Amino acid sequence: MSSASVHVLVLPGGSYAMHAERSSEPIVEWLASAGVAASVFRYPVLTRHPAPLLAIREAIRETRSTGVETVGVMGFSAGGHAAGLAAYAPDGERDEVPDFVALAYPPVSMELGTHGASRVNLLGEDADPALRAATSLDRLVAPEAPPTFLWHTGGDTVVPVEHAYLLASALARAGVPHETHIFERGNHALSLARDAGTASAWTALCLSWLQSHGWAP
Repeated sequence: MSSASVHVLVLPGGSYAMHAERSSEPIVEWLASAGVAASVFRYPVLTRHPAPLLAIREAIRETRSTGVETVGVMGFSAGGHAAGLAAYAPDGERDEVPDFVALAYPPVSMELGTHGASRVNLLGEDADPALRAATSLDRLVAPEAPPTFLWHTGGDTVVPVEHAYLLASALARAGVPHETHIFERGNHALSLARDAGTASAWTALCLSWLQSHGWAP
């Protein structure tokens, strides 16, 4: 497949309260420098589930309607959770599910007590256990889920690395093609992670993964 027929929607972080600039246009610029077409999609924030998911699905449909053959979604922090919902939620139509997904330090589980800001902003203070389970990515993964690239850092105290291990384990159990990288050090919200020690390798690793699937030149 020609990489010219690929487009990546970038979903920035921001705890479902805002859109972090460091994981917005800088990511698009990096992808463009690697020959991958991309754009930022600013999904709805400070609104309840499923509004962000429905908006992302519509954006995927609209991107495909322009003639793009392969649509990927790359999400950071809360944007990673939103991207994961688009990839793994069970009720999506074929034309609104991404062909691949790349997730950076996402809050995977809405059942854990950590990173409550994203959970509260998306689900509300008093979300019941059923809703929290239904929006936890590790509970949604099925064998037909799209190939996934996932990275996180062991030093993340905002979204602990436990979230990444939950998702990686679920992907492995379901037999979903995936690549996971855990870097020993690094804070939350590293974005491109330049000058962030070994975590700075994530961009090269992700590009190599994209190339291995024919999604990047």
